[in-house]
Amino acid sequence: MNAEELRSLYIRFFTSHGHTQIEGKSLIPENDPTVLFTTAGMHPLVPYLLGEEHPAGKRLVDYQKCIRTGDIDSVGDASHLTFFEMLGNWSLGDYFKEGAIEMSFEFLTSPQWLGIPLEKIGVTVFEGEGAIPRDDESAAAWKRLGVPEDRIRYRPRADNWWGPAGVTGPCGPDSEMFIDMGKDPCGPDCGPGCSCGKWLEIWNDVFMQYNKNAAGEYIPLARTCVDTGMGIERTVTILNGKKSVYDTEIFTPLIEAVEKASGSVYGTDGDRDRSIRIICDHVRSAVFILGDPKAVSPSNVGAGYVLRRLVRRAVRHGRKLGMAGPLSSVAAAVIKKFAGPYPELAAQRDFIITELDQEEEKFLETLQKGEHEFEKLLPNLLKDPRKIISGRLAFKLYDTYGFPLELTEELAAEQGMTVNRAEFDEAFKKHQELSRAGSEQVFKGGLGDQGEMATKYHTATHLLHKALRMVLGDHVAQKGSNITAERMRFDFSHGAPMSADELARVEAIVNEQIQRDLPVTMAVMSLDEAKEAGAIALFGEKYESQVRVYTMGDFSKEVCGGPHVEHTGVLGNFKIQKEQSSSAGVRRIRAVLE
Repeated sequence: MNAEELRSLYIRFFTSHGHTQIEGKSLIPENDPTVLFTTAGMHPLVPYLLGEEHPAGKRLVDYQKCIRTGDIDSVGDASHLTFFEMLGNWSLGDYFKEGAIEMSFEFLTSPQWLGIPLEKIGVTVFEGEGAIPRDDESAAAWKRLGVPEDRIRYRPRADNWWGPAGVTGPCGPDSEMFIDMGKDPCGPDCGPGCSCGKWLEIWNDVFMQYNKNAAGEYIPLARTCVDTGMGIERTVTILNGKKSVYDTEIFTPLIEAVEKASGSVYGTDGDRDRSIRIICDHVRSAVFILGDPKAVSPSNVGAGYVLRRLVRRAVRHGRKLGMAGPLSSVAAAVIKKFAGPYPELAAQRDFIITELDQEEEKFLETLQKGEHEFEKLLPNLLKDPRKIISGRLAFKLYDTYGFPLELTEELAAEQGMTVNRAEFDEAFKKHQELSRAGSEQVFKGGLGDQGEMATKYHTATHLLHKALRMVLGDHVAQKGSNITAERMRFDFSHGAPMSADELARVEAIVNEQIQRDLPVTMAVMSLDEAKEAGAIALFGEKYESQVRVYTMGDFSKEVCGGPHVEHTGVLGNFKIQKEQSSSAGVRRIRAVLE
C-alpha cells in the first residue's frame, strides 16, 4: 500500500462512519507563541478539544502536514523525519473509548480496509497512577474485540498518558496499537510497547478525560474527547515490511533525483546513504514550508532560522556527495510527488525554487569566506606540534562565518590535524543557552496562551488588519502573527516601509474603534456566504465548508477561529512600538495594549 492509497482509505473509512472531512491547516500556527510549526495533527484542533464547537460538527477526520524540529540532528538515520503527514480522527463530545477502539480495530483488521491479521496486533493502555485508576475500560474493549490478554499491556505515564500543554489543562490516558514485526522477543517480558524492535507503534488513540488544575488535581471533564494520530510515512513503512521510511515509494523519486544530481547510488555506502537521506528530508521539509500559504523565507530568527538551517544542511551534504546543480532539482521532484494532496506546492512552485536557489547561493558564498579565513589561519595552526585546532576557534568560524564544524574538521584532516570537539561543544552549549528562546521550540501537545491578555491581543489583530487596509490599500493581507500575554507581532503584505504619518493614522483608527466599544459577534456560515458578506479570509488558507465569521460592529468582518473578547472597549490603548521588514514584500508591526 502506498501513501496515496492509505490517505484515501483512511478518509473514506471515517467518512463512512459519520465523520466530516476537514482541511488540514497551515504549517505556521496562528497565534501560538509556544511553537514555530504545526507539530501534530491535533495542534490546529486544540481549541475544539478544549470545548469550542467546531463548525463541521462533532466527528472529524483529516490529514495534516507537520514539522518537528527537535530531532534535526538525528535525521539521516533510518527513521527520523523533520516533515511528516499525520492522519487523524476526532470525537468532540461524541463517542469515547469504546467507539474509538472499535473503529481503530475495524480499520486495522478488516479485509475491506488494512486487513492486518489479528495475531500481529498488540496494544498498550495506561496502568494508572495515584488517584487516576488504570484504564481497564480500554483494556476490556480490546479484549472483547479478540485481542489476547498477553498482547494487552499496561504501561506507565511515560508511555500511555497525554499531558496538558503547560501546568494545567485537558489530558488523559491513551491506547497505542502495535504491529508484531516477526522478530524474536528480547526476553520473557517482551510485548507491545517494548523498544527492542519486535513491536512497532502504528496508531494512537488519546482520551481527553481530565482537566488538571493549578492545585495538581485531575478533575473529570464534563465533555470527553478523542484525538487520534497515525503517521503516514511510518504506517506505509510497516505495512510494506520495509526497514526504513526512506525505502518506501514516498522517497523513491526524491532519492532518484539526488542520485541523478550527484552520481551516487543509494544503498551502497552508509555515509553516502546518510547524506542522501538528509538531502531528501530537508529539501522536502523546505519545500512544504516555502509552499505554505503562510510561507516564511530563510532568516536568522524563528521559523525562518529553522528553514535556513534545513537548506544549508542539505547544501552541505550535497556538496559532500559532489552534487552538480542546485537543490531545486530535488525540490522539483518533491513538488511533482506531493502536488496532488497539496496543490499549494504547484501553485507556489516559482517562489519555492527561487527562494531555494537564492539561499543555496548565499550559503556557498559563506562557505567560500569560511574556507578563505581558514586558509589565513592555517600557517599559525600548523605550528602547533599537537596538531589540534581549538574548539573555540572552530566555534568562531561557525558563529562568525556560518562555517559548519564538519567542514572545519574536513579541512583540518587534510592537514593531518583534528579539532577539539569537546571545547567546541562547550562553546556551542553556551551559545544555545543564550539564544534558546529564539530558534527551536518543541511543541508538547497543547495550546498556546489563551489567557485574558492573549485574547485581547488576538482581537486587536482584526482591528489592525482592517486599519492597515484602510491606510495602505486592499493589497494588504495578513501573513502571520505571533501573540504573547505581553505584546503582538503582526506580519502583512506591503512592499515599502510605512511612514510616520501612516503609522500614526493606523494607530488612531484602531484606538477609535476601541473607544467606540464595538460589540464582537460570531456567526457560522459557508465560506461563500462569508465572502459575500464582505468577510476577509486569508489568501491561500484552507477552510472548512462552514466557517466562523467574527464581526466587530460596523468596522471589521473576518473569518477566524478565535479567541476574542466580547466588545472592543476592554482592549485598552493600542500603541505601535516598531515597524520593520519581515521578508521580501512582507512588513512586521510590533504593538502593545497599554
